[in-house]
Amino acid sequence: MMKFIKIDEESRVPKYQQIIDSIIHNISEGNLTMGQKIASINMFSEEFYLSRDTVEKAYSILKERNIINAIRGKGYYVNRTKLISKINILFLVNKLSSYKLRTYNSFINSLGANSHTDLIIYHCDESLFLNLLEKNKAAYDYYVIMPHFKTDDLKHISFTDNVIKSIEKLPQEKLVILDNIKPEIKSNHAEIYQDFENDIYNALKEGVSKIKKYKKIILVYPEKAVYPYPRRILHGFRKFCVEFNLDFEILDGVIHDMIIKKGDLFITIEESDLVNLVKQAKEDEFILGEDIGIISYNDTPLKDLLGITVISTDFKIMGETAADMVLHNKKGSVKVPFNLIERDSL
Repeated sequence: MMKFIKIDEESRVPKYQQIIDSIIHNISEGNLTMGQKIASINMFSEEFYLSRDTVEKAYSILKERNIINAIRGKGYYVNRTKLISKINILFLVNKLSSYKLRTYNSFINSLGANSHTDLIIYHCDESLFLNLLEKNKAAYDYYVIMPHFKTDDLKHISFTDNVIKSIEKLPQEKLVILDNIKPEIKSNHAEIYQDFENDIYNALKEGVSKIKKYKKIILVYPEKAVYPYPRRILHGFRKFCVEFNLDFEILDGVIHDMIIKKGDLFITIEESDLVNLVKQAKEDEFILGEDIGIISYNDTPLKDLLGITVISTDFKIMGETAADMVLHNKKGSVKVPFNLIERDSL
């Protein structure tokens, strides 16, 4: 570190301010990186023949600005490695699917050049999430979080008590919760969300006239996925089928040689189940949209190309809305549009 620091004895700029400016400059240049240990106050004062009070004043200001932090018994460490003038954002997402990547890309494109966003995947793992939040709790201007977790038996859970406690320790004016919210968390933060139960119910209701032509509706809902899905999807599906008196079944996955009959309508969530279903339908010479139907959860460009009907959140709007709330320091709750997009497979 010391070889990068410049102190000009002839400058009219106070020595403590020169220390601050030099450290910030070297962070922006990449000479000092996040987590790097920097010189102690005594070492710094001895190296540059400065009073201890001068160095201590500089370090105190850097700590107040969250540029460095102090760990008791260990020393001082760099908190931020990006340009200090930029908005620094931590974007925590549970998995890197194509549609979540679309939200992220929409978010950073809408923010523009005067920002830096670190994307970190925590794989629905509570411990990893908590460690990441603890490690970075003072390093960013905003925290954008998609909360989805899994239990030991691979069930989906939106929040745990520990997650809520950890989130509530963040400065709430810096917090943006995406995709999945908990109404009980009352604070001055921003949230942009899906309503999983009512979203699937309302989207299927949009297409009920075509759905009714099928004899049986089959939801393929993976019970123990690596990245589990909210069970509220099941509740909304059941609610729709019961209200319209439709015969329905819920399966764990699409397996090889599964019995498919004319008049079946499948609703798939995972991409692998959609691929297996389309393959088997072709092998059995079924015509999509006539003999059997397919609706897939969450839109992608490939589904559009293949003519697969989807029920989907507008992930582009989710990202744009989050960026707007960050840029203009907006708070409150915004529901993202969720619609049925009809294509040939229905």
